[in-house]
Amino acid sequence: MSVKKIITVFGATGAQGGGLVRAIATDSKSEFSVRAVTRDINSDKAKALAKLGAEVVYGDLGDAASVHKALEGAYGAFFVTFYWAHFSPEQEKTEAALFAKAAKEAGIKHAIWSTLEDTRELVPLHDNRMPTLMHKYKVPHFDAKGESNQQFKNAGVPTTFFHASFYWDNFIFFGSGPKRGEDGKLALTLPIGDAKMAGIGAEDIGKCAYGIFKNGKEYIGKNVGVAGEHLSGQQMAEALSKALGETVVYNKIPAAIYRSFGFPGADDLGNMFQVYDEFEEKMNKLRDVKISKQLNPDLQNFEQWLAHNAKKIPL
Repeated sequence: MSVKKIITVFGATGAQGGGLVRAIATDSKSEFSVRAVTRDINSDKAKALAKLGAEVVYGDLGDAASVHKALEGAYGAFFVTFYWAHFSPEQEKTEAALFAKAAKEAGIKHAIWSTLEDTRELVPLHDNRMPTLMHKYKVPHFDAKGESNQQFKNAGVPTTFFHASFYWDNFIFFGSGPKRGEDGKLALTLPIGDAKMAGIGAEDIGKCAYGIFKNGKEYIGKNVGVAGEHLSGQQMAEALSKALGETVVYNKIPAAIYRSFGFPGADDLGNMFQVYDEFEEKMNKLRDVKISKQLNPDLQNFEQWLAHNAKKIPL
């Protein structure tokens, strides 16, 4: 019996990494085994992954030695950072540099780096259509990842640059779902105008990443974007209405109003939605539903995702 090739997955208890760990661990015919990296190997989520057959190991991005150790003997690796834990683009860039260095030293044959566009290539810092944040970013949680692509290129790591879409799960966990107004009616408030925005179920992101690994070298050096569907705010509101059994109206607001909401990251997200609006064609062209379906035959559209998740959306 041939020895399976190890895929090391960082962020293994998070949305993207968790989906990938489960996709590999539940595929009995897989040529891969999975090593799930987490800061707390005794957490309920970590134990659930171990029960599926994943090798669960300790790793912390603040502990470089643990990152190197987690990659020992691995064929491939999935690298992801979580900006919302610290709101620091500089920290994200430091973490990406650690990933690239460790991947090179470990001889990783195929890395997937979960990245996003550097929006400053679309909206330069001097462009006042949206505010510059932290003195040198337009969308910090995009820009730091996009800037960090070069770390993997400079290190010579065979890398697929993997671009996710707006998580529909944000409607459940991130407070982005419909809110009930003083009139008692539900409204979905987004500053994306009439543009269609790429979205995806979080679990499908990991399954798409698994599809990339299964395709071997085909996607190395390429930008691959994934999406379950491209929908306007109005289309999302209509699908939510059907799934929730009551009318949800689309509250189309300017990005400047969204930025003023004042919650942590509101300015960052306001700028992000403005990019999705103003660069609709470019953002959606990369996030190709057809390719996503090839990578993940179980890919869900929004209606299918809602059938499983609508009742979890807090109203």
